[in-house]
Amino acid sequence: QVQLVESGGGSVQPGDSLRLSCAASVRTLSTYVMGWFRQAPGKDREFMAGIVWSTGSTKYADSIKDRFTISRDNAENTVYLLLNNLRPEDTALYYCAAEYNFYIRTSAAAWTFWGQGTQVTVSS
Repeated sequence: QVQLVESGGGSVQPGDSLRLSCAASVRTLSTYVMGWFRQAPGKDREFMAGIVWSTGSTKYADSIKDRFTISRDNAENTVYLLLNNLRPEDTALYYCAAEYNFYIRTSAAAWTFWGQGTQVTVSS
């Protein structure tokens, strides 16, 4: 069982940046992939980015790949998502996810472990 706790969300203005964090309570993430999704009201949960913990290989959604960056801290078992140049349409609840796998899947249904989410609101 993997427990995930997100933090770092908030209310910001367009053009601002935020860094989301997700701490995983597991001895090692070496056999996991970690990912970030977001869900806006009335919409499906949407894949943003993923990282293969053992190799550092990453995958991004085309819509955000030039603005968001996923990274990891091996020592802290923490994955980050840096959100740059935020736009009002980035407003959503952002979720961290983990899956016992070496492949990054973009369907939310393929991920087993989820955090509680952290809200990001972008408005002027």
